[in-house]
Amino acid sequence: MSFPDERGGSWTLLTGHGHVLVEIARNPQARIRDIAAAAGITERTAQAIVADLEEAGYITRTRIGRRTRYSVNPDSSFRHPAQEGLQVGPFLAVLAATGDGITTPGLNDGEIPKRGRYRRRRVPGRLSE
Repeated sequence: MSFPDERGGSWTLLTGHGHVLVEIARNPQARIRDIAAAAGITERTAQAIVADLEEAGYITRTRIGRRTRYSVNPDSSFRHPAQEGLQVGPFLAVLAATGDGITTPGLNDGEIPKRGRYRRRRVPGRLSE
């Protein structure tokens, strides 16, 4: 889905795969329905993208009861030759940041954090408050 800007353009900087990966990094317990809504795509497209990301090693899925929990592999490399050798972790840390300096749950090496107990970390380039 594309969103027109004030200059009449209708493209976005990230692809559907990028939006889905960022949303999973933000909310590793999100349902496909929630991921699709956040990315502005259909649930069917979100399912296909999640399958692509899992097959490529960007994410892993773990069943916990009736729910699925996603975990992002921050050591995965970008696929495009222009970003050869760069890892997705730092990119996702910036895009998935909550704005309050709290570590993004989906990037915690697969560990399931307890509610409200995320480790604080410094964000490069961000001034302390």
